[in-house]
Amino acid sequence: MTIGSTHNHPADLAITPESPSLPWAARFPNPPDLCFDYRRLIEQTGGIAQATRPEHRIAIVGAGITGLTAARELLRCGYTHVTLFEQSQRVGGRHLTVPSTPSASAQACTPFELGAMRMPFFNRTGEPPKAGRSLMAYYADLFELRISDFPNPGTPWVNATGIYLREGQLEGEGDPTLLIWRNAQGDTPPPTSILQRVQEKWLSFAKRFAVEVAGRYGTAEWPALWSAIVERYHRLSFRDLVDLPKLDALNPEQPGDFGGLGMTADESAIFYSIGIGDGSWGAFYDVCCLYPLRTAIFGFSSHLQLVHGRVDEHGQPLPAPHLHAQPLPDSQGLPFQPPGYVGLVAMDECQLFMNIAELGTSLYEHCIARQDGLLTDSSVVALQKREDGSIRVSYRWQHSASDHAQLRSEDFESVILTLPSWLIETNLRLEGFGKALLPFSVIDAWKHAHWETSCKVYAGLDKAFLDHHPQLPQILVTDSFVHDVYAYRYNGSYAQDCILLSYTWEDDASKLASFDDGELVEKCLKELDRILLRCTNIAEPISPYVDVGNIRIQRWLTDANALGCAKLYRAGTYYDAVSLMKYNRDLGGESGLYLAGESFSVDAGWTEPCLRTAVDAVINVCQRTQARFNGDFILDHYPHYQVR
Repeated sequence: MTIGSTHNHPADLAITPESPSLPWAARFPNPPDLCFDYRRLIEQTGGIAQATRPEHRIAIVGAGITGLTAARELLRCGYTHVTLFEQSQRVGGRHLTVPSTPSASAQACTPFELGAMRMPFFNRTGEPPKAGRSLMAYYADLFELRISDFPNPGTPWVNATGIYLREGQLEGEGDPTLLIWRNAQGDTPPPTSILQRVQEKWLSFAKRFAVEVAGRYGTAEWPALWSAIVERYHRLSFRDLVDLPKLDALNPEQPGDFGGLGMTADESAIFYSIGIGDGSWGAFYDVCCLYPLRTAIFGFSSHLQLVHGRVDEHGQPLPAPHLHAQPLPDSQGLPFQPPGYVGLVAMDECQLFMNIAELGTSLYEHCIARQDGLLTDSSVVALQKREDGSIRVSYRWQHSASDHAQLRSEDFESVILTLPSWLIETNLRLEGFGKALLPFSVIDAWKHAHWETSCKVYAGLDKAFLDHHPQLPQILVTDSFVHDVYAYRYNGSYAQDCILLSYTWEDDASKLASFDDGELVEKCLKELDRILLRCTNIAEPISPYVDVGNIRIQRWLTDANALGCAKLYRAGTYYDAVSLMKYNRDLGGESGLYLAGESFSVDAGWTEPCLRTAVDAVINVCQRTQARFNGDFILDHYPHYQVR
């Protein structure tokens, strides 16, 4: 991985393992814990399975990408009594695409991605992204989503990356300078010798690691190798890994040990700000090092894509159900936000509104044909296991209107829970699940999960910035409080481009929490102008190009429907996280409760782990209800999560 850029090296490795692949194994690169080709399973005609008990009543709590995917795939299998509960008045969860509103324009507007924004498709180098062996690639292809290479730092997809560290005096002397990294061909090293040393130490470690992994991924040898890697590194933070000495040679008797990066304190301080993948990784220095390793080595940082939506080359939505509709009714007639099919949230909208080929109808049309199919503005407050084996779901209907809210309940045979785990702890009461059905260790694992905060400050950007000022870099990586800045364009037809004035995580986002939106925008612009004016090779402000009347700010920790933007895990807690992923296979059949979504994954990347855990829940519901799996798949082909 080049410093701060997309790390395509894993996708470059066309290594075929010498041992044969296991049945239904995924190919490298792909996530390490469950080496399984989910795309192959769901792209079959009829999807995962054929229900033999179609009347089995299933509740899904949450209509983000996890809940919508689970509902759609269950409907494909033939389950006819699926109920979606959604607390808000929109679908999509942390896929939050907001159309911008230029101060004076009736022209179509660029979307601001306030949530997830750059997607791994797990395609190999030379393959179209939609050919990737991932669920993201499958659905993007199915729904005809337009995509392009994401403008990450240090990549050919930006005109230049500006690097501003130590007040523009990284080398400690001379006039303050913004280091300019132009990498049009993808093989230009970063400027200055110290940045190149930091890059080389990362690449030396990461490439050797990836080559070793690629040679055994998907074979019978893989679970043991991954287990050895986990045992070697799960107690180390990323900071520890950066400081750990480099191994001159690998020891065959210690197959999981690849050493560390071997950086000096000064190099580590630079690496803290520059990172290894998609901007600064300093905010993640104290999480378990398996998190950045899996992100970089297993394809989560390769060939990242910007999703434009289900749109044409001008950004105009393609014909689709309920496009340009007024607020739509749910099953009880409550209005919720209609689809726009622009940006990443188009994937969620397509899951709900696009027809399912085998059925000739959509999930939405199927849901609203029943009074309890889709319930928006409905906050689930309790799950109670009943003596007859059913689960009673209690919810506040018309949750947002406190004067009219009603407490209601319905009984189901299975419940798929997709909420962020902090919402489970603070908003949801679990009753009647004894420790045999819901062990304290599982509850503790989701209670102790770490959800990071993140703050995004988006604004409209005058097109003159990218068209006429190539000396101003498109991307800025800093050790200032703004941290990472992204300017990018979807197409020439939108009234404006967009700029992410500040993108921060963890403590770097928390330190901005006390400022209101107006103050924060002012601070960010003043700081960016200060940086650019201070640098003698730039000496030009950016504020004249920014539309301060077209601002959107998202603070994920204070979002009542999320309470965090992504789940991390600290050093030493990896096995707790995996225990949550094992729950569906081990106990879901007895409890009727299934856990899905990023809360119950250890993978980075937001969307792909949500899609995979949704399919995992569907597989296990199908197994519980004796559905007939399609193709030659049987549950014995589905690997187990490995714990000590």
